[in-house]
Amino acid sequence: MNADLQNMNVTVLMGGDSAEREISLKSGTAVADALESAGARVTRLDTAAKGWHRDLPVETFVFNLLHGVGGEDGQIQGLLESLGVYYSGSGVLGSALCMDKAKTKLVWQSLGLPTPDFQIIDNHSDLAAVIDRLGSVFVKPVSEGSSVGMSKATDVSSLERAWVKAAESGVAVMAETLVDGDEFTVAILRGRPLPPIKITPASEFYDFDAKYVSGATQFECPAPLNEEETAVLQALALEAFDASGAEIWGRVDLMRGASGWQLLEVNTVPGMTEHSLVPKAAAAAGLSFTELLMEIYRGSMEVRHGA
Repeated sequence: MNADLQNMNVTVLMGGDSAEREISLKSGTAVADALESAGARVTRLDTAAKGWHRDLPVETFVFNLLHGVGGEDGQIQGLLESLGVYYSGSGVLGSALCMDKAKTKLVWQSLGLPTPDFQIIDNHSDLAAVIDRLGSVFVKPVSEGSSVGMSKATDVSSLERAWVKAAESGVAVMAETLVDGDEFTVAILRGRPLPPIKITPASEFYDFDAKYVSGATQFECPAPLNEEETAVLQALALEAFDASGAEIWGRVDLMRGASGWQLLEVNTVPGMTEHSLVPKAAAAAGLSFTELLMEIYRGSMEVRHGA
């Protein structure tokens, strides 16, 4: 048992009604189980239930494991703040900005941070002009995670199919210049970057199946980089994280192509399942899963309560 967690009143929010509901349930269950094993008093709440907030215990701390729309975009953060409840992770502004991949990239571009060129596309877009300007692209909804609705396009016909697939999400769609190279991710915890992870997906790219279904995706942690490369990557990830308004913990995804490092997105509520990357990075830094949760708790209380 963990003395810091003895009888702590914690509520774990999970589930919800976003496209990432099932992953959120797995993340929330993993966190709740770990907290209970460490001695905390844990309430598990699925926010898909109407009126769920009425079941919030008095004087509780909320671990938010809601992925995607509703849980990662500032909505739940605003509700908890209006209720006077302390919670984990980024606040309203950082959550809302990072959930919108296009607006995050605009902030990075304004600061001169490297990120692939992109364009918002809809059913009125000149797709031939998009391909002419951007070349081969990844097409994705601007505010979904876990690679939901993402696909690659190399010509007008495949771009049209990709747009139709992404548009099913009901949010704006972006086409982003394809970076041909290796994928990396850097977890951020209380102002410090953890050891980077190199991702080698079993499929063409790191899609939903590669993240949560396939056991063949390879993760190298620490990534096979020399000391200087690691320092440059970590510094860039931390700068991008801070610039986007994110706080306390999260994950920055990047590619390394012919032109060097390219920022893709920030995840403010990354997965915490058995396949998830933040726990892998924390373990490489010498932190157990429970210790990782305590660091998130302490960092969140410092920001929200000054404790």
